[in-house]
Amino acid sequence: MTMLEPISEVPPLVERDQAGAGRTAGRAERLASTIGGSALVAYGLARRSVPGLVLALAGGALIQHGVSGRRGAAGAPGDRAAPRAPLLRAGQRVGRLFGALAPAATRVARAVTVAKPADELYKFWRNFENLPRFMEHLAEVEVIDDRRSRWAARAPGGGSVSWRAEIIEDRENELIAWRSREPADIENAGSVRFVPAPGGRGTEVRVTIDYKAPAGALGRVIAKVFGEDPDQQLRDDLRHFKQLMEAGEIPTIDGQPSGRRSAALGGAVLGR
Repeated sequence: MTMLEPISEVPPLVERDQAGAGRTAGRAERLASTIGGSALVAYGLARRSVPGLVLALAGGALIQHGVSGRRGAAGAPGDRAAPRAPLLRAGQRVGRLFGALAPAATRVARAVTVAKPADELYKFWRNFENLPRFMEHLAEVEVIDDRRSRWAARAPGGGSVSWRAEIIEDRENELIAWRSREPADIENAGSVRFVPAPGGRGTEVRVTIDYKAPAGALGRVIAKVFGEDPDQQLRDDLRHFKQLMEAGEIPTIDGQPSGRRSAALGGAVLGR
């Protein structure tokens, strides 16, 4: 396996989304209508004009559809809801745009070969407080006990999100799998596997991350614009992990070490 090669493991959240896609289609449409309608109402009222009022009315029709699940525009001739049909259709077009804000699952999977034995890599990763040393988006991880931890991550635009996670599978020197616990700003799950590399070249580290971001599909597009594409982020994180484990430091752009030296390589951890 070459460095940073994509892998095809399917994390739990994505499997669940695929299995329940048919069952949740109606709810997704209603959620999109409610979100889009709310945005239209806010935008329309802020304009303080007749066109703005029309937009607000369209938003109201969308919200009604989202809450009740009934399509007022589809009534029979003479139905009092029928005059709202043009507004509802217009609102639904905008609603489909804003509907991209509905939560959507994202999966990223990458692998890297590290010239270190599996037991050393497993020991370092098993202490989640070490993860911010090479994962740029993580601000802090606090280990609560042997299986539970608190995570805080940097979000695009300078914000932050946090959640609690629990280790759901742990096989020494082979596998660590974790999952967020409710309530969580970002519902997520992940796993890391440590597999002997061919030819005695060290260990293949295979990572899968599965999450549902609050901003959904539109949020992922915006993140790519700002250089925070999840797949690229994982590629960078694994490259940093390789550098940290093999050299004990992560070089910066100007060639100087970043200062995130791996004290944990000698057995130390971030103190709490």
